Amino acid sequence: MKQNQQPLEIGMLLYPGLTLLDLIGPQTVFSWFANIHLVWKNKDLVRSDTGIGMQPTDTFDSCPRDLDILFVPGGFGQDKLMNDKEVLAFLADRGSRAKYVTSVCSGSLLLGAAGLMKGYQATSHWAARDMLTAFGAEPVNARVVVDRNRISGGGVTAGIDFGLVVLAKLRGDDAAKLTQLAMEYDPQPPFNAGSPATAGPAIVEQARNFMASAMEKLAG
Repeated sequence: MKQNQQPLEIGMLLYPGLTLLDLIGPQTVFSWFANIHLVWKNKDLVRSDTGIGMQPTDTFDSCPRDLDILFVPGGFGQDKLMNDKEVLAFLADRGSRAKYVTSVCSGSLLLGAAGLMKGYQATSHWAARDMLTAFGAEPVNARVVVDRNRISGGGVTAGIDFGLVVLAKLRGDDAAKLTQLAMEYDPQPPFNAGSPATAGPAIVEQARNFMASAMEKLAG
């Protein structure tokens, strides 16, 4: 791990109704090695889908034009942005020059809507993954998918895995291992219910209903 490398320039999209852990997992992984720009249309407080407020550091205009990483999180508010011309134009512009175009959860759908996923393999939250085909992407059932300079992570908690994969590519395996240890990322979940394949049909159906209800509340 080189100590004198320039900080990475990372643009991370904020928007109302994003899932905070989609953002904070990767942001924590990257934080020692990067200048992180939390970007939205303005610098007003942005509330996540659980009500926690975040302060943007940059607007679409002030975000650096040339980024090492363009990152988009998912969340229940993502659906409202799928036809937002200002958001899609920002993503298309920065994504056209970024070294890596990346996402966690349903953020990959926003990248798709901006025309950045056509012809690439990608993943998303299990409940949204198949929607990637609408944007010319090939859905892959995996925790993290790397296809050339497109890197996508699955739902929510996959953000830490995603962040470590990206960091290893840009700053080496030792940097990623150091970060993993510093975070004490050694997951030992109490239940084997983290995917539809292991949770069972009844829990999967309850989860779908729960997420649909949460999205309706946010839309209202």
